[in-house]
Amino acid sequence: MNRKERIKSIISKFFLKYEINVIDESIKHQGHNNFDGTQETHFKIILKNKEKVNLKKIEIHRKINALLSEEFLNGLHALEINIEN
Repeated sequence: MNRKERIKSIISKFFLKYEINVIDESIKHQGHNNFDGTQETHFKIILKNKEKVNLKKIEIHRKINALLSEEFLNGLHALEINIEN
């Protein structure tokens, strides 16, 4: 399983009421800090609320960062999180 699939799997277990899209944007960062664009280091996560959920954006960001802590220790460098209601 590649990192994109792992991220989606990890997040999906907690954010059941969201449509989740995980985008690998590593290629956009080719040349930055010696990244060649193939290392699965930069991702964008888009969460779209399927139902009305009472979670604040900051709570969602904190939870995602906590859920992906192991990925950050193993090469995940940057994460952009967009939340659509």
